[in-house]
Amino acid sequence: MTGVTTETTGTTTAGTTVQSPLTLVMAARPDAREALRAEVERLQALPRDRNPVTTALDAIGTVHFARFVFLDDERLAVITTYDGDFERYIMDFVHHIGPVFDQLLQHMADPPPLPVQQHPEEFLAYVRRHDLGCVGPFYSAYPTRPVIDIRADDAG
Repeated sequence: MTGVTTETTGTTTAGTTVQSPLTLVMAARPDAREALRAEVERLQALPRDRNPVTTALDAIGTVHFARFVFLDDERLAVITTYDGDFERYIMDFVHHIGPVFDQLLQHMADPPPLPVQQHPEEFLAYVRRHDLGCVGPFYSAYPTRPVIDIRADDAG
């Protein structure tokens, strides 16, 4: 099998896969759970071209898949598969959708300092602490195909 993830920060064994997983699980404050769910549902109900998450992910250009999942009434997961370096990926989040994370993190039990664009290192540390990683191997049907190549094939 391909794609063995060697640590929770998305680092992979050389040559196995260009994709890496992120499973960011965040606990909501008890008094903010309903507001968090409403915020995520409002955000995800926006048309694709007006949804700041989808437009940012398109602009970042390294994300294969992304979704929000309420694991239960207390925890929200951001689950993605992305190309490249973990730190760069998280910094892309900061630069492209920092305000969205500010909106979500204000409801969390132990958020990093906000806004994340003014505290990128703290946000990075927060994501590292809350990324569940994956039990290897990390399977990919196309382990050597980055998003940019897949989009080029689709366009051509």
